[in-house]
Amino acid sequence: MCAGLFAVATASAVSRSTVSYEAPAVTLVRADGKSVSLPQELDDGRPVLLNFIFTTCSSICPLTSRTLEEFQRQLGAEAAKVHLMSISIDPEQDTPARLTEYAHRFHAGPQWQYYTGTTAASITAQKAFDVYRGEKMSHTAVTLLRAAPGKPWLRIEGFVTPDELVDDYRNLLAAP
Repeated sequence: MCAGLFAVATASAVSRSTVSYEAPAVTLVRADGKSVSLPQELDDGRPVLLNFIFTTCSSICPLTSRTLEEFQRQLGAEAAKVHLMSISIDPEQDTPARLTEYAHRFHAGPQWQYYTGTTAASITAQKAFDVYRGEKMSHTAVTLLRAAPGKPWLRIEGFVTPDELVDDYRNLLAAP
């Protein structure tokens, strides 16, 4: 069934743009229960792959999460050098325990962390990365990649395949 979903999803248009975002000074709660600063999490020195999800989503989120799962699998040992971050857009439902279950479902390695927090913090983060759509059922597939702190972001809109995402990541790291 997953292969069929990928076939349908990859038929849609994918657009890429280079953008600059300023991470808001908000506190989020990681799935391990620790309160963290979003800017500090983003700027830990590793390249970042960022997306926004919610655990009860039955369409976009499972598909993008499968793509990230396959992305980390394809990178193998190199995946430890990338900080994958999934921020909940439904923090009222997505407790740390629920995010941990979701992470297990997609075989998230230790480099792939999930975040929740207050509704206000989630909305502030969504707005800062131009993914806020008013309510969770209106969200779209957006994946953000950044090579290093201070570098611009590659914004990928639409359903990118795992192979394309690996290529985007490698091209981003190779850029001067």
